Amino acid sequence: MSRSYPPAYRCTLSFLLLLPLFLSSLAVSADDLLSLMTQRLNHMKGVAAYKWQHKLPIENLEREDLVLASAMQQSLRFNLDIASSRYFFEQQINAAKEVQRYWFTQWKAYPDTLPVNTADLNHEIRPALISLGERISSKLADQHLNLAPLEVEGLSKTTAAALIEAAKTVSTYPNRLAQILDSGVLRVGTTGDYAPFSYRPEQNSTSQDWTGIDIELAQDLARSLGVKVQWVPTTWPKLMNDLQNGQYDIGMSGISISLARQRSAFFSRPYHRGGKTALARCSDSEKYSTLSAIDKPQTRLIVNPGGTNQKFVNSHIHQANIRVHNDNRSIFNELVKHTADVMITDQIEVQLQTARHPELCAAMKEKTLTFSEKAFLLPQDTVWKNYVDTWLGMRLGEEYVQEIIKTQLNTQVGS
Repeated sequence: MSRSYPPAYRCTLSFLLLLPLFLSSLAVSADDLLSLMTQRLNHMKGVAAYKWQHKLPIENLEREDLVLASAMQQSLRFNLDIASSRYFFEQQINAAKEVQRYWFTQWKAYPDTLPVNTADLNHEIRPALISLGERISSKLADQHLNLAPLEVEGLSKTTAAALIEAAKTVSTYPNRLAQILDSGVLRVGTTGDYAPFSYRPEQNSTSQDWTGIDIELAQDLARSLGVKVQWVPTTWPKLMNDLQNGQYDIGMSGISISLARQRSAFFSRPYHRGGKTALARCSDSEKYSTLSAIDKPQTRLIVNPGGTNQKFVNSHIHQANIRVHNDNRSIFNELVKHTADVMITDQIEVQLQTARHPELCAAMKEKTLTFSEKAFLLPQDTVWKNYVDTWLGMRLGEEYVQEIIKTQLNTQVGS
């Protein structure tokens, strides 16, 4: 005969049965961080051997500054408090130098113990350290209740304890807005290939070369926050992954609202409305005035990858010869050169490109194939979204956004 327990007793019993599993998961998380920290410090023997053989000093303050700067970028990716994470990484550098000094002392006293085959510092060890640094940053975002003592040959108990304590004190920001205000940096993800919203002539050009509606608006948003802009180049295929990986705080690149993107991100309120339409050479534009006229086997349709243009083409074009062109800066020249016949893109881009290229015309006149809205892409953070919406609402009400759009369209016609 089975025994019957009151509901409250059954809940307590279930909790007690699951408690070891819960505590075990916490331990695994802590052990993962401890393991990564240990792996990184164990690499210091190889670093020391390379420096010894190449007569390099252990301390390189310029290199330390680079390592700290990279670590701070990683901290922003994982929402780590700048001050507490910087302190941890400073302690990690101190520990690394202590281990290297230990090995220098050993080899000075016992030269025969120096490793014969040493890994290359620049091509083998540092790439491994960079990978470990990213993984350590990701683990620091977890809450660590307990961390076991750190044991690495050459590391004193005092320095090991200081490093563990620094890891325990790393905190996270309550929201993205707090992170931006504290760090003094607004990281803007933008593609640089979509005039009139975001454009720069070459991939390796400087930040001063960025132009466009969203570039102007990003700078205005930064001014409202009292911070500086950091441009984060992204691409349409990588746009969502870069957001999810914490590479940027806001995507500003003429991004269309879509349900697929909305599943894993937030959008600001819209600031521009339009839709997809067709662009062709003026001499051929009458041939492509409808979607059915475009979707013929003899049509050479060109599209840029990864965004809503390609999604629309994949969903609606079934017979035309589709060619993906990776550089959105030069895609319109393919129409001019007669190497492609038609492109389906946003109405505002058609408006700009027909003004830039007198050979090109809107094939569907004022007609659009879809309805779409442009907005700014955001992480799923309501505090940050509320701020952006408030700023954008005020700027729309003042007609600042509308003036920026008009000015940029006129300016970029001759670009």
